[in-house]
Amino acid sequence: MPSRPADTGVQQPLRKVLTTRLLYFFILGDVLGAGVYVLIGEVAGKSGGAVWVPLTVALLLALLTAASYAELATRYPRAGGASYYATRAYGPAVGFFTGYCMLAAGIVSVAALARGFAGDYLTALVSLPVVLVAVVFLVLLALLNARGIRESTRLNTLATLVETGGLLLIVGLGAWVVVRGDGDVGRLTQLGTQSASPAAAVLAGAVLAYYSFVGFETSVNVAEETLDPARSYPRALFGALATAGVMYAAVGAAASAAVPTGTLAESDGPLLEVVRAAGAVPPRLFAFIALVAVANGALLTGIMSSRLAYGMAREGFLPAFLTRVLPTRRTPWAAIATTTAVSALLAATGEIGVLAGTLVLLLLVVFFTVNTAVIVLRRDRSAPAAHFRAPTVVPVLGALSCIALATQVEARVWTRGLVLMGAGAALGLLLLAQRRRRQPTTDAAPLPDGR
Repeated sequence: MPSRPADTGVQQPLRKVLTTRLLYFFILGDVLGAGVYVLIGEVAGKSGGAVWVPLTVALLLALLTAASYAELATRYPRAGGASYYATRAYGPAVGFFTGYCMLAAGIVSVAALARGFAGDYLTALVSLPVVLVAVVFLVLLALLNARGIRESTRLNTLATLVETGGLLLIVGLGAWVVVRGDGDVGRLTQLGTQSASPAAAVLAGAVLAYYSFVGFETSVNVAEETLDPARSYPRALFGALATAGVMYAAVGAAASAAVPTGTLAESDGPLLEVVRAAGAVPPRLFAFIALVAVANGALLTGIMSSRLAYGMAREGFLPAFLTRVLPTRRTPWAAIATTTAVSALLAATGEIGVLAGTLVLLLLVVFFTVNTAVIVLRRDRSAPAAHFRAPTVVPVLGALSCIALATQVEARVWTRGLVLMGAGAALGLLLLAQRRRRQPTTDAAPLPDGR
């Protein structure tokens, strides 16, 4: 019997196993994650009862940047994602900084989702120490991630069906509350708050709602593992976002009509309030569904973070150790272990609200860079001819939307975000100086694959 190949540290290509259907569920599962289960109440607090309006605005803004991602992912199907695009467009310094922001956002997101998993929804089932649950949860997700992307995405497909069913349940329960006369559809037209005009309230709510749609950016890091990215990626991406948009608008309308705006805004589990108002479904059952949604989002973001760390290491931006791949599974085990360890540290020491605000700011920096990189890279004639192309106005509007949303980020979040970005910029300059002192090397081999 032939022996298994040793893990020599030599970079191996990632296995192409993702079909259009699996990629669609990958994106949908990441978008239909914890955001809508947690943030509907906060959006209501910012914008008023018409929560479907900022949700719709957030979807339209997300679609602008999604189109830029679709163009770049089909031109350059590489696991480095935004970091790789920025490097090609602006050079290694900007490439590292973009990848750093994206990687930091992914790791922060996983940490926040781990704390969310261990929080109110779990408490509806059982009371356990939050930090212990969060750490064990992250370790289990890392083991599944290391086993292979095929297994992870198949589990994601099942989890996506469960969480979609949970959202449809909320729509049905909200309609039932209205039909029996206990709801108020008038709240669906109430925009603005005592402290904000309707326009300002919509924009403030859209910033929070934007978080519910940003899961799509994780998918570019598995484009290398897609069988036919030029054909599959745009279909899966826009199909998943359209599905999520319809679901979110319906859920927002149902929740607002069934539950008073103030009650939604004050709840850490706003969709549970709809279940309680309807009284037809045990809250514990819906809490389980919500936990599946949070776990699924954490799994998919963890996959993205590990692939991005692997891709940046392959390009020389992070230690070469992170390019190590399991010999049989061909998954980036070193990147998975490292990103999981950092997420566990953040989950043990951070709070969800603080982490979520910083995450949005980091992603807006990444999205601005990606939108502008689309225009710059259209001069690149080495890319394959068969790829998706967005109208030129789309990346321009996408970049402008990032600036508009950044103006709505709170000052305290800017303070934390600037510290993180300053650290990334300093590290990037240091790495760039080190690279210039080295002898030029040939391009690295393609990325490791997940089975």
